[in-house]
Amino acid sequence: MVTDGDGVARRTIETAARNINARTISASAGNPTPLTGDQIVELIKQAKYDPVIVMFDDRGSPKKGKGERALEIVAKHPDIEVLGAIAVASNTETDGVPCHLAITKDGELIHGSVDKDGNPRWDSRVIQGDTVDILKDLNIPIIIGIGDIGKMEGKDNVFLGAKITTKALNYIISKGGLAGGSTG
Repeated sequence: MVTDGDGVARRTIETAARNINARTISASAGNPTPLTGDQIVELIKQAKYDPVIVMFDDRGSPKKGKGERALEIVAKHPDIEVLGAIAVASNTETDGVPCHLAITKDGELIHGSVDKDGNPRWDSRVIQGDTVDILKDLNIPIIIGIGDIGKMEGKDNVFLGAKITTKALNYIISKGGLAGGSTG
């Protein structure tokens, strides 16, 4: 699960998913999320293989928006096993969610959090973003904090291979026990 879904995020996540041999539910991309949780569950079930990457976005709303409502339905669905979530930082003021680790714009795994640009925040392990608050109410095994996907001052650009997003997905998959994941 990825808490971003704008056009840049979609292209970046598609690139990162190809890098790790995962499937992407591209129809889940949008700002805000255009599909309901039930529609996303059906698309996940139709995917040819695992893992499946899904995007959720609240379009900057600090309240529980379409993305968070869809994410909650998918995460609680009995047929779906969630390996982890990438919590994307934004400039939206929210309570945020504690993350297990964060990845800086330079690709460093840290025991802290990051801001929207992917700069480390050592004073807190809480990621603040428009679509992250719901994660603390769900039983997500691994939450990785990350800056704005596809951006982070150009360091996660698709033309550079979406390295930061790829690293976050690889970490979640490797800890989730699926073949093909690596921590590289």
